[in-house]
Amino acid sequence: MRERVPVKLSIIVPTLNEAKGIQPFLMTLQPLRSKGHEVILVDGGSQDKTTDYARTMVDCLVSCATGRARQMQYGAELATGEVLLFLHADTLLPDQADEFIEQAFGKGGRCWGRFDVSFSGSHWLFYCIAYMMNKRSRITGIATGDQAIFVKRDHFEAIGGFLAIPLMEDIDLCSRLRQQGKPVCIPVPVITSSRRWEQNGIFRTILLMWWIRCCFYFGTAPEKLWRKYYMRDSN
Repeated sequence: MRERVPVKLSIIVPTLNEAKGIQPFLMTLQPLRSKGHEVILVDGGSQDKTTDYARTMVDCLVSCATGRARQMQYGAELATGEVLLFLHADTLLPDQADEFIEQAFGKGGRCWGRFDVSFSGSHWLFYCIAYMMNKRSRITGIATGDQAIFVKRDHFEAIGGFLAIPLMEDIDLCSRLRQQGKPVCIPVPVITSSRRWEQNGIFRTILLMWWIRCCFYFGTAPEKLWRKYYMRDSN
């Protein structure tokens, strides 16, 4: 009987000034590297020691212009795996993430998917937010970057990959992937950092996120939303 060949993952991580947490984050990916999967880190011009600390803990380390969409697209072009997994540097995969992905693709011929999400913070509101994010994603077929989106490489290439937009690149990608089929929703969660929510205020962040999504849905240019999001709008 012929031995089954595991699907190879290319885990693509965009970074910008992540020196403080990059080594603990990358340490969690070493078991996957030991199983033959690859980690590609694409730095967007960090001014700290992100790349110095990461160099020995990844299979490929490159730099490009700042912008998460550009960085992830560049990483995808360098990838050698059959499945691309786009992972933020503040999000931790569950154990056996590769097995969950392979099992998911074995059901119903799906070509892409995402994990459920949970937050690192203990505030009760984070449980509600995570529940609503996961529920909304199941209903709409749209995922966010915090949910560790994964996709078969040939399907990613067929839709043209990430567009070079400064914000909402995850929503845009999912909207185009959804035309090829619904996502696989893996119920075992990734754990994403709640730091941004805690620093900016939970309710304020919720309102900001919904406002940005609504504006994007109704046609506001991502460039304008980027300026609003980072409070750099000159108006």
